[in-house]
Amino acid sequence: MTILIFTASLLGAMALGMPIAFALLVCGVALMLHIGLFDSQIIAQNLINGADSFPLLAVPFFMLAGEIMNAGGLARRIVTVAMTLVGHVRGGLGYVAILASCLLASLSGSAVADAAALAALIVPMMVKAGHSRAHSAGLVAAGGIIAPVIPPSIGFVIFGVAGGVSISKLFLAGIVPGLMLGMGLAVAWWYVSRNDGSERQARASLAEIGKALVDGFWALMLPIIIIVGLRFGIFTPTEAAVVVAVYALIVATFVYKELTLKDLPRLFTSAAITTAIVMFLVAAALVTSWLITVAEITHEIVDLVQPLIEHKTLLMIAIMVIVVIVGTALDMTPTILILTPVLMPVIKAAGIDPVYFGVLFIINNSIGLITPPVGTVLNVVCGVSKISMEEIIKGVTPFMIAQLTVLFLLILFPILVTGPARWFAS
Repeated sequence: MTILIFTASLLGAMALGMPIAFALLVCGVALMLHIGLFDSQIIAQNLINGADSFPLLAVPFFMLAGEIMNAGGLARRIVTVAMTLVGHVRGGLGYVAILASCLLASLSGSAVADAAALAALIVPMMVKAGHSRAHSAGLVAAGGIIAPVIPPSIGFVIFGVAGGVSISKLFLAGIVPGLMLGMGLAVAWWYVSRNDGSERQARASLAEIGKALVDGFWALMLPIIIIVGLRFGIFTPTEAAVVVAVYALIVATFVYKELTLKDLPRLFTSAAITTAIVMFLVAAALVTSWLITVAEITHEIVDLVQPLIEHKTLLMIAIMVIVVIVGTALDMTPTILILTPVLMPVIKAAGIDPVYFGVLFIINNSIGLITPPVGTVLNVVCGVSKISMEEIIKGVTPFMIAQLTVLFLLILFPILVTGPARWFAS
């Protein structure tokens, strides 16, 4: 009965058109009334505690870093570096988009920001070279969702806080799976573009490659600073977010000189608005999370999946299928906040490594960003690329299949996640 009230109140509030944060609060109130524990002070206290978290300080700084990188020329220089390295091969612009996606992912951790920047820069070039607009936009959208997997990742921060999992370990464990997503896209792009009759770009000379690398040096140094800093314990993930934001600001303002003091209020305001939305979601989710524990919903769910507890692979497949379905209707952050407190007790009961589960969970949620009808990244790229939703859905499908295939391989072979994670952490 408790699970039914939880589900019905949450879905009912969403069906009425309530924002997700308010729907979570309505769900919390419904649970409190059901168990006879209604107290407005508990709601207020948990709302405040939900936002009062040191690890969550990473969110506004990562948001700000993404704004600065796009406005300050760091993203454009990353694309230029990728262009000089692989732009000359058949379908080269597609590989440029994939390589640039991986590099940008290691800078900002924001799928929407990366995909929007790449769509504006590279989709017109791909169309001009003879590639299908639908496949070009679909590839950029699919490449954008690598951002929440390769560190730094806002998704890992939110999951780590909601699930009580080490954010540093999640960051390090996401590197190899993120690169595997890029490789999966490369294979899919080779298959899609092999006979499209597109033009090849001229091969860049060594001088041009050298110039691009020198020009992009300061942008390329950022992922190295992050990985080295986390690997050797120089700073925490929260401090890493501050390092990223300050470094990007210094490089964009004083090295590349594409930002001025007049630009900063606009960037700060944009980052603050986005952060406020995320933080209110997190705060509202903690109310529901606390009540999920008090109402013992997790025990009921563990009992329901008890037949699968002894079969870890089948359990993971079942959970991932559920997350894929939920991802078609909910954005990434709400999905993480709603499902994490429900699924973590199941994962622990089955003896599954929480870091391993966290990486697969975030990959799955990232894929949800390109699944219609709610897919945020899909809608953003659709608008930037000036293409209909029907066309981009067709264009993104082969790349989404490739990424789901990578996810399935990670379920079958956990060592692909846990092995590199142990190596990076050792």
